Amino acid sequence: MQKRAHLVTAVVIVIVVVAVFAGIYALSRPASASTTTSATGSTGAIQVVAAENFWGNLVSQLGGVHVNVTSIVSNPDTDPHEYESNPGDARAITNAQLVIVNGAGYDTWALGIISAENTPNQRVLNVQELINQSVTANPHFWYSPYYVNDTVAATYTDLVAIDPTDTAYFHQQYASLNASLWQSYMKTEVEIKQEFGGAPIASTESIFAYMANATGLDLVSPAGFMEAVAEGNDPPAQDVAAMEQLMMGGNSTVRALVYDKQTITPLTTDIESLAAQHQIPVIGITETMQPRNTTFQLWMGGELNDIYNALNESAPGK
Repeated sequence: MQKRAHLVTAVVIVIVVVAVFAGIYALSRPASASTTTSATGSTGAIQVVAAENFWGNLVSQLGGVHVNVTSIVSNPDTDPHEYESNPGDARAITNAQLVIVNGAGYDTWALGIISAENTPNQRVLNVQELINQSVTANPHFWYSPYYVNDTVAATYTDLVAIDPTDTAYFHQQYASLNASLWQSYMKTEVEIKQEFGGAPIASTESIFAYMANATGLDLVSPAGFMEAVAEGNDPPAQDVAAMEQLMMGGNSTVRALVYDKQTITPLTTDIESLAAQHQIPVIGITETMQPRNTTFQLWMGGELNDIYNALNESAPGK
């Protein structure tokens, strides 16, 4: 089978119908230097701050010329779990009309600023609260297409509430963004589920759990191993041993290893090397968009294409 092309052109109406039936897409109504996406051709643009650049990129696409977006955590060389805010972050958040935070312990620094400043009439979109998850939940919500859809819908509602005169424009942007999200990466998740559903796959970190669920892959890494790495702790010895055994079984045991490139430790490096020694494909994924000038959906689509190709190449008999 040939490797998939990065994008496939399709008619939007067909995309919408197929995606609805697939159950994923639905259309309805510094450690890290911050990045700013400026509105053009617009006066009185909505001032938006996103704690992380993946949420910032989505609101930038959604708001278009009617938003001015600052994304705080955007450095690909930084572990977002360890980010420490600075006075510039506090000023940006204080002056924002809309602030988007991930929650679940991922950006407590932002929530602290919001609480301390208590800006009048400011709208705050906390993704963790939006999707009814606890503060101890796996915080990597942007790796779930379902949670992404929920967040985009809630952001659309917030933008309309702040600037109702531009509702028609926001609705058009919303439709375009949803179509692009489906075509650029959510469609690939459906294809992986159809072709490789149930295939065993490992991950060095819990970041991949939501995407594994969406693609129907069997995430076989010990939960204790992934959670400890995500929290910057040493995994239990039995979980390390179990992870090493998975790697030594080769691709008959694990079809691919997903490797978080922003939470690298000597242990995860050893696991990556062990996988390579036993011919297990290794796919690197990140916690912030890379490169910075890409879009959310192209970033996700690139990672999913790598996963698709790795599963295809490690299929039995190849």
